[in-house]
Amino acid sequence: MALTRESKSNVIESYRVHTADTGSPEVQVALLTERISYLTEHFRTHRKDHASRRGLLTMVSKRKRLLEYLKRHNAERYKQVIERLGIRK
Repeated sequence: MALTRESKSNVIESYRVHTADTGSPEVQVALLTERISYLTEHFRTHRKDHASRRGLLTMVSKRKRLLEYLKRHNAERYKQVIERLGIRK
């Protein structure tokens, strides 16, 4: 499994917008980024794992859609998220 309960709660704690926040776009993008980074490390040793690669592609596209939503609705929060995660160059 990619994320343990403790690491997931740490990510939620650091990216949440308010105290009871678990589903804001920032939190969702951060969690997806953690899972994507785990899978990219996984593929360095398991090159022929095509089923997981398909899941990786779906996660990347979902993260892209969430970032587009965030950019459309609040550009300042979008800039903060991509800067903190180091996604865009």
